[in-house]
Amino acid sequence: MAEERRRSPDEPAPAGADPGGRPGADPGEGPGADPGEGPAAASGEGSGEGPAAAPPGRGGADEPYASLLDLPLSSDLNRIGEQLHALARAQRTLQELLQAVVNITGELELPAVLRRIVRTAMDLVGARYGAMGVLDQEGRLLEEFIPLGLTTKELADLEGVELPRGRGLLGHLIHHPEPLRVKDISRHPESAGFPPGHPPMRSLLGVAISVRGRIYGNLYLSERKDGQPFDRHDEGVIRALAGTAGVAIENARLYQQVQNSSEQFQRLLLPRLPDLRPFTAGAAYRPASAPAAVGGDWYDAMLLPGGACAAVIGDVVGHDLRAAADMSQIRNMLRALYYDPGAAPSTSLSRLDRIMNAALDEAPVATALLARLEPGDGTWQLRWSSAGHPPPLVLLPDGRVRYLDVEPGLPLGVAPDLPRPDHCRPLPVDSTVVLFTDGLVEVPGQPLDRGLDALAVTASRLVGLAPEDLCRALVAHRPGNGHDDKAVIALRTPPLTSYGSS
Repeated sequence: MAEERRRSPDEPAPAGADPGGRPGADPGEGPGADPGEGPAAASGEGSGEGPAAAPPGRGGADEPYASLLDLPLSSDLNRIGEQLHALARAQRTLQELLQAVVNITGELELPAVLRRIVRTAMDLVGARYGAMGVLDQEGRLLEEFIPLGLTTKELADLEGVELPRGRGLLGHLIHHPEPLRVKDISRHPESAGFPPGHPPMRSLLGVAISVRGRIYGNLYLSERKDGQPFDRHDEGVIRALAGTAGVAIENARLYQQVQNSSEQFQRLLLPRLPDLRPFTAGAAYRPASAPAAVGGDWYDAMLLPGGACAAVIGDVVGHDLRAAADMSQIRNMLRALYYDPGAAPSTSLSRLDRIMNAALDEAPVATALLARLEPGDGTWQLRWSSAGHPPPLVLLPDGRVRYLDVEPGLPLGVAPDLPRPDHCRPLPVDSTVVLFTDGLVEVPGQPLDRGLDALAVTASRLVGLAPEDLCRALVAHRPGNGHDDKAVIALRTPPLTSYGSS
């Protein structure tokens, strides 16, 4: 291994080695080489002693740049800058797309979902105009068209113009559901033009939205705010959004189906009001806005022997199938109890409370109000007892509206053995007694009195309506927040001529 021994400092360097001891070096790299043959000369920098000269032991034909000054700034750095810009744009778009997914899937009502999809798409690509076209059952024409981005003036200019039905470029996307990007709409061979008053639009980006493998509709975007045509990046973002949009639409449709089924189930549990003549009566029910939120609200009414009429309103605590089932049992038990005209309303409620405690495995908590209208000497007598329920609202024939505020008593299922109070008030002919559940007046975070006042103000404006129309109007007005189901029943006292004295 003689070749590997260390050479002494005073030993001459072997031929072909540079002064640093690197064997095999090109002789032209040594200090005695011709300056005109080195790298410095090739670059036009002189004798090799300038800034571009390679340091000792470095450089050579294998290394293209001898220093940072030799980097081609005008090409490579620009290209790197463009790549960084594209990367930053992609990262920013991804974050916006993720937030868009959260926003869209957070909606459950279908109309709100569709509008949110259009608005989100416009924001993602900076489009001034956007629209959603929903296809009909056959998938041939637009059944619904939801435009966004139009100003008040633009909407006024389009007043009376029929919404698009799916012709021209819109029809092209219906029949060819591939993404469509058009720089100049007017130059496209299938363009059908715009109706009078339509704002000028030049560019178009269209993407189909499918739900369960079937084209549900198309998303249309027009006019980027920066004046540029839509590019491949925009198309990719909207295609990704369209996939999420299909899921959100399907969720909203399922929610709508569940809500409709829940409402139908709840209505099947509620009784249809029988013929209560000579009384005029009406009732209304509306389920909660949450999905599958069947509840425990109920109403009932019945004519009693002797010309009296009984009405009841109740609310079982909870918003699920268990609450609905408990409500059905309680309603049927109470109906049998209050048919006895000799029993005071408080007696019927006390009996119900004890039966619930004994007959049901887990006695629910419920509020209820049982009222009875009885003919008297020239007037009607309203007798009632409340188990923790909101007070009756009375609409008098002279237009006055008042609550019959008394001690409400304890709810059912709390203390079955405690006594319950009865109350009685005279009412003139043509008075309307309104019984309702708290969903009509209760708003979380607000005092109950505020909701009661709002209901009274609404009722005062509706005094002249028939009881059926009155109940529908009160439920539709919804002083409550819609997160609880609500029920209302109204009875109007008839003339006493057919009853005589009690």
